[in-house]
Amino acid sequence: MARNRGHGSGSWKVAYADFVTAMMAFFLLMWILNMVPPETKQVLSTYFQPVADVKGSGGPQVLDAVSNTMVPQARGIPNPDAAAEESQRFVIASRLKRMVMEDPKLMEASGLSSDETGVLLRVNNNIMYHPGSAQLTPEAKRVLVGVLDVLKEYNMHLLVRGHAAEQENAGGAYATAWELSGARAAAAASYVLSGGEIIPTRVRAISYGATRPLRPTTSEQNRLSNGRVEFYFHRPDALNFGSGL
Repeated sequence: MARNRGHGSGSWKVAYADFVTAMMAFFLLMWILNMVPPETKQVLSTYFQPVADVKGSGGPQVLDAVSNTMVPQARGIPNPDAAAEESQRFVIASRLKRMVMEDPKLMEASGLSSDETGVLLRVNNNIMYHPGSAQLTPEAKRVLVGVLDVLKEYNMHLLVRGHAAEQENAGGAYATAWELSGARAAAAASYVLSGGEIIPTRVRAISYGATRPLRPTTSEQNRLSNGRVEFYFHRPDALNFGSGL
């Protein structure tokens, strides 16, 4: 019996020692927090705040105006508009997809994608322009009407990117692929702006010549897909070159 009482009397000592250790850790934590400057506390507190669920490589990303690249979004900075922007991009992409699927010929010669800043519609040059020229085809005008409708309904800016396939300018009116793809991008942008319904500052055109092929020119189909015009609908605040602009 005496041994049992002795063993029992020792149990509370272990519990008391754990309690004292926990209290010492607590007071040590309070002392450390008391020594931390208020500015540092504010920064630490933002780390544990929720962030917007923006999908992208490596987690949430934003456009850095200095480096012109997408960088990880700072933790703890809420983005209440992220869900609305993602929803808008989804609606725009769905709308463009319906337009493409209504025309089997266009469906075979186009592509659609999106990222954190906007939506990209890609159409092969052989659908949009007459060979070796910047003259728009009837099919191109139907595409551009759809592009215009998106700009009229949504607060997005448009970047028209012209790409020429390898040797696409051969025998045409343009001496280089740069001139050909530039004239084509300008023709598409001019058509969108011709009705005066869109403020010109919302639309830009740029030429890449044959410098950014989609695929290696191992087949005629690949070559045709490299010659393309791209319509990139992006947020108004993404005014510099970055994230594919």
